[in-house]
Amino acid sequence: MTVSPQVAEEARHPPQHPAQRRVLAVLVVSQLVSGVGLTAGVVVGALIAEEMLGSTGLAGLPTALFTGGSMLGALGIGRLCQSWGRRPGLGLGYAIGALGSVGVVVAVAADQVVLLLPALLVYGAGTATNLLARYAGADLATPERRGRAVSRVLLASTFGAVAGPNLVALVGGPAEDWGVPRTAAPFLLAAVGYAVAAVVIGALLRPDPLRSARAATPPPTPAPAPAEPAEAAEAAKASDRPRSPGVATGLWIMVLVQLPKVALMTMVPVHLAANGHGTGVIGLVVSLHIGAMFLPSPLSGLLVDRWGALPVAAAAGVTLGAAALLAGLAPADPVPVLAVALLLAGVGWNLGLVGGTAVVTAAAPPARGAATQGLADVGLSVAGCTGGLLSGPVVAAGGYETLAFGCAPVALLVALPALRAARTVSAGARR
Repeated sequence: MTVSPQVAEEARHPPQHPAQRRVLAVLVVSQLVSGVGLTAGVVVGALIAEEMLGSTGLAGLPTALFTGGSMLGALGIGRLCQSWGRRPGLGLGYAIGALGSVGVVVAVAADQVVLLLPALLVYGAGTATNLLARYAGADLATPERRGRAVSRVLLASTFGAVAGPNLVALVGGPAEDWGVPRTAAPFLLAAVGYAVAAVVIGALLRPDPLRSARAATPPPTPAPAPAEPAEAAEAAKASDRPRSPGVATGLWIMVLVQLPKVALMTMVPVHLAANGHGTGVIGLVVSLHIGAMFLPSPLSGLLVDRWGALPVAAAAGVTLGAAALLAGLAPADPVPVLAVALLLAGVGWNLGLVGGTAVVTAAAPPARGAATQGLADVGLSVAGCTGGLLSGPVVAAGGYETLAFGCAPVALLVALPALRAARTVSAGARR
């Protein structure tokens, strides 16, 4: 039977789902406003902890807490999305993040550590939701466009994430008039951003992308009959070929870019403040880093779609390792070198996150896709929590340089899956 060229072309490049454009537009809007919340803990979390707890060694505690909250949020929101769809899951996650942000503001204004710690934990749900939204962008994407769909959602976070630290000076004055310390101003912005995102998702994310993807998925095919000897021999040869990476590989990639990136970023405000720099310089450096975390997303998505996730992950490890080494070599006035190092760290993180996300999305079983994605982001949060907790004691004991040099080899481990796949290909070629 002859197959028409149009049918053959559609088989190779399936058309985009008709709802995908609208879904991406809604997700982009929600990410634009919720991105403000991403930077609140990064910019002032360590400074608040150092001031309220009186210890540099505990300055990484807020990062550990809100990444711990992000871990719990990713687990709960992933399961909720699995059961009810993306709209209720993401909407509730943003609402919880807004509530936690308000709690942090109240705790700082009242100077109550006992309120601050649980509020930071709840605030982490907003961070988890902002990152989980990238999977919603991939729900209706065709395989060859998956990386670019993920990257478009990530890119949308850039505006709020970069603008947030630079709005601190603008919001700080009115916040002080309301009896809120200037250091809590970023959490006021986070509360507004997360609340608006919750409304946008709840009102406009229709149709639900996850439910639509399930409806469009064909039923599973029956198991094939036992293979004939010739077919069995061919299957044995096929087993020597490199297999598609699984969920564990995607998790490996994301965890090993998250841990050193969070550790480097968490202590930068403390390191700069110790060298005599104010919140304006700190906000600028963090803004550059946040921008580098999200702005390269279109390029990362394109590279993943064209070259594959594993080579992009290898590039992520090399880039992040170089960033850590550069941060460790920063001179006495660290601002210019640290700014470049954090730019590189953001780019490396983006390459790894987009690559790891593509691996997890492709490998997750359809019946448990959203829950598996949530579990993968639990690993992401555990890595961030670990990086935040370890960063303070390491800097207190040996300085920021020690922390940076320790992060470099961890980042390089990201390239292992790509090296293993390359060895498999090489061994198969020699046979």
